Amino acid sequence: MQNAPTSPAALIEKALGLSRFARRLTESHPALLDQLTETLFMPWDAPAMQAVLDGCAIEDETALKKVLRTLRQQVMLRLIVRDLAGLADLREVMATASQLAEVTVSFALARLDGWLRSQYGAAIGEDSGDEQDLVVVGMGKLGGGELNVSSDIDLIFAYPEEGETAGPRKTSNHEYFALLGKKLIGALNDTTADGFVFRVDMRLRPYGDSGPLVCSFAMLENYYLTQGREWERYAWIKGKPLTGSLYRELADILRPFVFRKYLDFGAFASMRGLHAQIRQEVTRRDMSDNIKLGPGGIREIEFIAQVFQLIRGGKETILQTRSTLTALDLIEQRNLLPAQTVAELRDAYFFLRNLEHRLQYLEDAQTQTLPENEADRLIIATAMGFADWPAFMAKLDSHRDKAERHFEQVFAAPHSTQDSHPLATLWHGAPDDEAAIARLAAQGYRHAAETWQRLRSLRESSRYNQLPDESRTRFDALMPPLIEVACDFPNPDETLERILHLVENISRRGTYLALLLEYPQTLNQVAKLCSASPWVSDYLTQHPILLDELLDTRELYALADREHLRSELVELLNAATGDTERQMDIMRHFKQAQTFRLVAQDLAGILPLEILSDRLSDLADLILDETIRLAWAGLRTKHRDTPRFAIIAYGKLGGKELGYASDLDIIFLYDDDAPDAAEIYARLAQRISTWISSMTAAGILYETDLRLRPNGASGLLVSTVPAFEEYQKKQAWAWEHQALTRARFSAGDADVGAAFERIRIDVLRQQRDAATLREEILNMRQKMLDAHPNPSGLFDIKHDRGGIIDVEFLVQYLVLRFSPIHPELTRDAGNLALLRIAGELGLVPVDQAQQVRDAYREYRLLQHQLRLQGGAHARIEPAQVAGLASAVKQLWQAVLAP
Repeated sequence: MQNAPTSPAALIEKALGLSRFARRLTESHPALLDQLTETLFMPWDAPAMQAVLDGCAIEDETALKKVLRTLRQQVMLRLIVRDLAGLADLREVMATASQLAEVTVSFALARLDGWLRSQYGAAIGEDSGDEQDLVVVGMGKLGGGELNVSSDIDLIFAYPEEGETAGPRKTSNHEYFALLGKKLIGALNDTTADGFVFRVDMRLRPYGDSGPLVCSFAMLENYYLTQGREWERYAWIKGKPLTGSLYRELADILRPFVFRKYLDFGAFASMRGLHAQIRQEVTRRDMSDNIKLGPGGIREIEFIAQVFQLIRGGKETILQTRSTLTALDLIEQRNLLPAQTVAELRDAYFFLRNLEHRLQYLEDAQTQTLPENEADRLIIATAMGFADWPAFMAKLDSHRDKAERHFEQVFAAPHSTQDSHPLATLWHGAPDDEAAIARLAAQGYRHAAETWQRLRSLRESSRYNQLPDESRTRFDALMPPLIEVACDFPNPDETLERILHLVENISRRGTYLALLLEYPQTLNQVAKLCSASPWVSDYLTQHPILLDELLDTRELYALADREHLRSELVELLNAATGDTERQMDIMRHFKQAQTFRLVAQDLAGILPLEILSDRLSDLADLILDETIRLAWAGLRTKHRDTPRFAIIAYGKLGGKELGYASDLDIIFLYDDDAPDAAEIYARLAQRISTWISSMTAAGILYETDLRLRPNGASGLLVSTVPAFEEYQKKQAWAWEHQALTRARFSAGDADVGAAFERIRIDVLRQQRDAATLREEILNMRQKMLDAHPNPSGLFDIKHDRGGIIDVEFLVQYLVLRFSPIHPELTRDAGNLALLRIAGELGLVPVDQAQQVRDAYREYRLLQHQLRLQGGAHARIEPAQVAGLASAVKQLWQAVLAP
C-alpha cells in the first residue's frame, strides 16, 4: 500500500486530478500555482483576504472588478486543494467561502459608495438628519456562515429612512441606494475575462423580481407585517446584516416577524406545505439525483432544524442561530429530538455538504446533481474516499434514507381528521339528540344528555363560529379524539368539561391547537391532568404555554436539581439581557413550567407532600435570588458590584411548606455602611417587589406579604441588620417572635443571611415569663379564631380548634418557652421535626407528640388534596378527622391550659 502524499506538490497534484476548475486556474495563471505551493498549509481567514484587497491600487470600477475576481481565484484554488487534500474540514470550507463573500461585499460597497458620494453627496435621513448607509443582508447559507464553494449569494438591500442626498447632484435616498445596489451587484456578479466573484440573487426581497431593488426600513416593516409569507419567515432565520451602521435596528424590526413571541406549532403545517411544493417540483423535473432538493437531501435536514427554530426561537432566543449545525446541536441539548436522530442528521449533513462541494469543484458550477457519465462518477467517488461508484452510492443512499426517514417522522401529517374518526359524527355530523346521547352513553359518559347539550352549545357558540378558518379546521379535527380520550378516565363527563374549557380558551391561539394536533400523544396527558384535578385544569387554561411541557414525558417527570434549574434560568435570562419586560415574562414562564412539572409528578405519586413543599420552596428561593441579581443590575445608581442585601422568608416559605398557590411572606435586610445605602436599597427593594408582584402578559410571579417587617405596613420597606436586631430585641410583639420560629434566609447575600440567623437564635433564646408568654399565645390564637368564623358545619382543617394553626401555635410556644435551656429547638427544622425534638427532650409526652405529628402530616395532605380539587376552603366532615383533632386538643390542653 502506497503512503499518502504529504509534500505540497503531491497534495496539489492529487487535488488537481479531482477538480478540472482548479487545474484550469493553475494552467491559465501559473503564478497562482507558485503561490499555492508556498501557502497550502495556511487556511484563509477574513483579515488575510482584506489585506490582499487593501494592497491593490483601485481607481475605478473596472479595476475593482479585477481585484475582486483575482482574490476569488486565489482563495478558491487554495481552498479546493486544501479540502481535496484532506487539510481542511467542512467547517473551514464553509467559513472560508462565507468570509470571502462578506469581505468582497463590504469592500466593494465601501469603494462604490465613496465614488457615488463624490457625485451625489451623503444620503441624509429626512427625519433624523443623520447620514444613511446601505444595509446589505446576507440570506441563506451566506447568512448562516455555511456558504458552499460555487454558490450564488442571496442578498437583500435596505436603508434606514427616506430623504435625499446632500451633494451637488441631489437625488432621493431611494434612487441613490438603488444605484449603489446595482453597482454592487455588477461588481460581484458580472462575468469578465477574470470570471465572477459571486452570482447574486435578489429574489428574496419583498415582491421578488417585481419589487424595488432597495427598501427603506419602514417599507420592510410594513411589508412583512401585512404581507409576509411563511417561506419568508423561514428565509429570514438566516438573515445576517453584512454592512450598515444601523443593522441592529433592522434586526430588531424583523425579529418579531421571524420568531413569534410564544411557541408556534403552526410552523409544522406551514413548512410541510412549503416542502410539498418543493417535492412536486423535484418530481416534475425528475430531480431525484439532486442531493439538495431531492428526498433525504440537504434541504430536508435544514427544514428539520429550522422548524424547531421557528416554533421555539421566540421563547428560547438561543435558538435564533443562523447556523444549521449549531441549531442541530441546540436541538440535541434541549432534547427536542433524540441524540441518535441528531447524530444521524449531522452525519448526513456533513456527507452531503462535502459531496456538494466535490460536485462543484469539477467545473465551478452551481450544481447539486449527481453526474451521469462514468468518468465524473469515478472522480466523485474517489474525492469522497471510495474505491468505486457503487460503494459510494451505498453510503450516500444510507445517509439519504436516514435523513428522509427523520424528516417524515418530524413532519408527518396528523392522522386524525373530523371525517375519519369513529366519533366524527358526534361533532362534524348532525345526529339527532337521542342517537347522540345513546352514543355518548355507550362510550361511558354517565351524564350523556348534559354532555351532549354541552357539545351542542359549543358548536353553536359565537366563539367557535367566529374562529378563523384554519383554527376552526384544527378545532374540528381535535374534537372527536378529545371526546374519545375523556372516556378512559373514571370521571369522563367532568374530564371532558374541563378539556372543553381549556380548548375553548386556547382556540384563538391557533398554535396551541396545532400543538395538540401535531403531537396527539399530548391529548392523553391533558386528559389525565384534567381528570385528576380541576385546579390543574384551570392552571393549564390560564397558562396554555405549559402544553409544551407535555411533549416529553421524560422531562415532565424528571427530578431536576437546583443547580441545573439555576443554570437553565440564568441562560434564558441572559439571552434577554437589556429587555426587562421579556426577562420578567421569562421568569414567570419558568416558574409556571417548573410548578407544572411538580404538579404532574405530584399527581403521578412520585413526590411525597413534604418533598413537594421542599421543591416549591427551593424554586421560590431560586427565583428570588435571580430577581435580586436582575433588579440590582437594573438600578441606575449603585456603589458596588453585588448588593449586601438579603431576603428573609417567613411563614410557609420560611418553614418550607409552600403550596402551589402560596403567598410569600418576606422581609428585606441589608448591611452596608455606604452613605447613600438606605436610598439605594430602598429602590432595590421596591424594584424587587415590582418584579415579583407585577402583572405582565405572563401573569405574576408570586403574591407577596411584606407586613412582617419591623413596624409592619407602617415601617420602612427595608431595614439594616442592626435596626432589625434592635427592633426584635426591644420592640417586637410576642406574635413577631412566634413568626421568627418559621423564618430563614432565603436569597441574596449569605453573610447578611448569617447575621439574620444569629439574631433569630438570640431572640428565640431570650428568657420569657411562662405565664405571660402563655397568655399572649392564647390571646393571639383567639384573635385568629375570631377573624376566621366557620358557620359551615364542616371542620376547617387550618383554622378550627384542633387543626393546623393549633399545631403551629403549640410548636411556637414550646420553642419560645424552652429554647433558653434547649438550643436545639431553634433549629430551622420544621414543625414535624420540632415536635419530635420536644418529645425527645421530655417537654411533652412522646406518644402525644407522635400523634400530633401524624395529625399535622395528615392535615397537610388533606388540605393539599382539597386545594387540587378546587376547594376555596379546606373543609371536611368533622367525623372524618375527629381522632386527629382530639389528639391536637389533648396536647393543647396539656401544654397551654391555664
